Amino acid sequence: MPNERQKREVDRLALTREEAAVALGISIPTLDRLVQRGLLRPSRALRRPLFPVPEIERFLRETSNSVEF
Repeated sequence: MPNERQKREVDRLALTREEAAVALGISIPTLDRLVQRGLLRPSRALRRPLFPVPEIERFLRETSNSVEF
């Protein structure tokens, strides 16, 4: 059985709404709008939506191509 330190070192497969918003540097309402627009797709396998890390990475890849500076 893993101890507490080992549990913290395990890579996260998915993030909560709050964690995903922080990781993206946006507010929770903005995250919710992205979901409503279909730009970001959470997993709803559990009671609360979870955002798989590969889904967040896909969103960043696909949206960064259209950004002009």
